[in-house]
Amino acid sequence: MLLFAIFNPKIYMSRRKLGQGAFSTVREAKHKNDPFQTYAVKCVERSKLSKEDEEALVDEVGILREFDHKAIICLYDFFKDSKMYYLVMEQMLGGELFDRIVAKSYYNEKEARDVCKILLEAICYCHKNNVAHRDLKPENLLLVSPTDDYKVKIADFGFAKRVRRPNSLITQCGTPGYVAPEILEGRRYDTKADMWSVGVILYILLGGYPPFIENNQRMLFRKIRKGQYEFHEEYWGSVSQGAKTLIASLLNIDPVARLSADKALRNKWITSDAKTLEGKDLGTNLEEFRRTNAKRKFKAAVKSVIAVNKLHSLGLHFQQNLD
Repeated sequence: MLLFAIFNPKIYMSRRKLGQGAFSTVREAKHKNDPFQTYAVKCVERSKLSKEDEEALVDEVGILREFDHKAIICLYDFFKDSKMYYLVMEQMLGGELFDRIVAKSYYNEKEARDVCKILLEAICYCHKNNVAHRDLKPENLLLVSPTDDYKVKIADFGFAKRVRRPNSLITQCGTPGYVAPEILEGRRYDTKADMWSVGVILYILLGGYPPFIENNQRMLFRKIRKGQYEFHEEYWGSVSQGAKTLIASLLNIDPVARLSADKALRNKWITSDAKTLEGKDLGTNLEEFRRTNAKRKFKAAVKSVIAVNKLHSLGLHFQQNLD
């Protein structure tokens, strides 16, 4: 892994803006001594951060500095000045994984399985290092290259937390639709909460739509807490039974019974013969996937604001100052 020893923003040459957040701006940059390699530099305004926000940022940096996994985004450097924090990250040039999938003309179970396996391997690495990501969702599954469909990496460790012992986390955080029932219920939890999110993502990868859909936030949370979802025959009739069994093992409302990342990697569907899965066409589901993804992209900015407001009204404070 490339590391820069000099913590000085002048060694990076900022170019174009890649993104803008409430407290930060992400800019494309390069090291003066390596003009061919670009980076994404997250510039965070220190004055806008609360004490809890700063602690969360320090946690994120500490975790990513220790991590070295092919399917987890790299933090190359971190430094600060009197006004800003700077996180020099790997630049993900391929965009979101889901956007790449919906651009396909053909899609099968092998492709969904291969993506799921990459995700499981990365989450298994996190959990073996006693870290819960706590915000797994499509927006945080990014591609390194515009041409390679399988160089997928997990990004955004802003909610990540070290798990010192089982059921030691208490902060209610995550994204509606992907968050585990034990978090919604205010119970103590641990890394198994990530596995619920993996189950939701796998359901979408195969079915083309989310397992829990409700316009009303309270109804959505009620369905999640009760684990109320189904495999609709129109989309799931031709999907392997092994895949459905794996999803059911992940979307288990009892975190103790829920499958761990390590056990999920040994699941029969995950280890299935590639040729057999290649023959399982998901063309009908791909059409639904396109519609679902278009809605998600269109409503993303608005939903994030509405969701936070509604969660606060329900007493679900999605922040990091409690663990």
